[in-house]
Amino acid sequence: MPLLFALFAVSFALLSACSSLLAMRWRRTIRTIALPLFTLAGVAAVTSGFMVLIHPDSFSLILPFGLPWHNWHIRLDALAGLFLIIVGILSIAAGIHGRSYVHSLERGAESVVALGGFSALFLMGMLLVILADDALLFMIAWELMSLASYFLVAFQHEYAANRRAAFLYLLMAHIGGLLILISFGVLAAFADSQFTFTALRTAELSPLWASIAFTLALIGFGMKAGLVPLHAWLPEAHPVAPSHISALMSGAMLKVAVYGFVRSVFDLNGELQWQWGVVVLFIGSISALMGVLYALMQHDLKRLLAYHSVENLGIIFIGLGLSLLFLATGHYGLGTLALLAALYHSINHALFKGLLFLGAGAILHSTHERDLEQMGGLLRRMPWTGLWFLIGCLSISALPPFNGFISEWLTFQAALSAWQLESGVLRSVIPIAAAVLALTGALAAACFVKVYAVAFLGQARSRHVRRARPAPKGMRVAQGLLAILCIVLGVLPGPTLALLNQISAQLLGHGLPATSINNWLWLIPISNTTASYSAPLLVFALTLTIAALLWLLQRRFIRVRQRRCDAWDCGFIPPNAQMQYSATGFAQPIRRVFGGLFMIEESLNTRSSDGSWRYQLRVGDRAWGLFYLPLVHAVEAAARRVVRLQSGNVRVYLGWTLATLLLLLWLVS
Repeated sequence: MPLLFALFAVSFALLSACSSLLAMRWRRTIRTIALPLFTLAGVAAVTSGFMVLIHPDSFSLILPFGLPWHNWHIRLDALAGLFLIIVGILSIAAGIHGRSYVHSLERGAESVVALGGFSALFLMGMLLVILADDALLFMIAWELMSLASYFLVAFQHEYAANRRAAFLYLLMAHIGGLLILISFGVLAAFADSQFTFTALRTAELSPLWASIAFTLALIGFGMKAGLVPLHAWLPEAHPVAPSHISALMSGAMLKVAVYGFVRSVFDLNGELQWQWGVVVLFIGSISALMGVLYALMQHDLKRLLAYHSVENLGIIFIGLGLSLLFLATGHYGLGTLALLAALYHSINHALFKGLLFLGAGAILHSTHERDLEQMGGLLRRMPWTGLWFLIGCLSISALPPFNGFISEWLTFQAALSAWQLESGVLRSVIPIAAAVLALTGALAAACFVKVYAVAFLGQARSRHVRRARPAPKGMRVAQGLLAILCIVLGVLPGPTLALLNQISAQLLGHGLPATSINNWLWLIPISNTTASYSAPLLVFALTLTIAALLWLLQRRFIRVRQRRCDAWDCGFIPPNAQMQYSATGFAQPIRRVFGGLFMIEESLNTRSSDGSWRYQLRVGDRAWGLFYLPLVHAVEAAARRVVRLQSGNVRVYLGWTLATLLLLLWLVS
């Protein structure tokens, strides 16, 4: 039955793509048929995922498609069920938001068809990646996901910047896909050239070949996940895509990359090695810190959120690195805890980042602005969006009792148990990663204080913002759905961890003790003597404190005679919008402290018309100068040398073809 609902989800996504073609003649079919089918696909995926997590088992099926000698295999287990839930929830919210977006879209029928069709194919690709039980179907679905999302990034292709962002994304997606394919090929070489995951699990690799397969998988999936320094496409592609697609890409597609890495390394790649954990921990720490620092420097709201995706994927990989370290050294309880923390943060990031991107889309819809420096006072004009966005800001800042706190706290609990390791080097490395995680959390909180204060408080800084109206009902409902889930997963973490524990038991063969996670009131990940947390008690205490304060204030001032008058301003003139703290000014101290990590260009010049001074600041990503530009120059130099082979002589070309064929025959033999 769970597998049947998963197939329903794929079928609904395919039907949504096909029905989008009707919009060429009847535009309303996108809102009345295609997007409801898109949302139904999400509902079916969530249903399938919960069914397999509540009653953990694995369900397999061989489809009558594929190659003559290799049919497609699909399989649904607890790990796949979790990521079906993540993709399904985001697709439900995106489908609801998308109806309002399409209704206000002032573009031709071809654009509407492209948006609806490629959105559904994008969802279908993600679902098939999660369900695939052989490398060939996995790669076909991976390419479908990448190509469909490329066309969505290039949706507004009339702008050159959008075309460049889409091409960069497509290029890096295909490089990553090639590395993933080679990784599967290495595993298949030791599994009698069989590409089913069942055969790959039985492959007996030497430590060297296992490390090669791991490295290829880390780079390939890390490129899709946006890990530093492979993140360049992410802050370029996310801002230019439609906002509900940005929510899907950040909230769901990046988690599909996490799923692929977990499936490849924890499930298929044989015995784990502690060196892998060190590498993943280092890359995750660098990604988390650099992601949040670059996010602080951004003033484009969607670009800022994209860099925060780099940060949060880094946090997820910190958890995965800790899990690899502990599992490889025989500390299975701590390894399980770190894995559950990473999976929990995967859910959390999907929820609050989807919420924030949908909130950014609502702001863009109402104000036609992405620049924080042009916003201000939106809370009075868009109160519901302001409330939901505030919940997203508190969640991503890892403040209790919201969901982001739970997963980061669990990651800390695993990291602070490093004293149990025998290796002195590892006992020193892991606390450094924990310190980076703590710094990342503080900087994330500072960043979203900036975002919310500049965008929603104070006075409007531009004419578009002053004329803003509340977002359409569909957009508010989609945000509210994700905001409520952020609160639920923060206040009641026990049931979620109990479901995640089923994944660990199925994937690793062991999970956390039931007493640690089945208590709805207290969360005790390790033992009573180390640390525990109770979100319900915290909420109760906060509610009681606020109620007591309100009662005391009312009792103290209720009988006092009040008189209203203007506040004394010491002769200070009323401040205008230009006198408010700007996003640039708010981030200035951080920019000074960490200035060496950025490429900073500052200029100060006068305007010719009125003689006023204009300050311009550009903060660039050092990854371009240190990694990408040297790589581009090397490729260009190699291309100039290879071009000499283009002699125009057919016999020379045939000679090269023969030499290549002989080389391939020698490799195969």
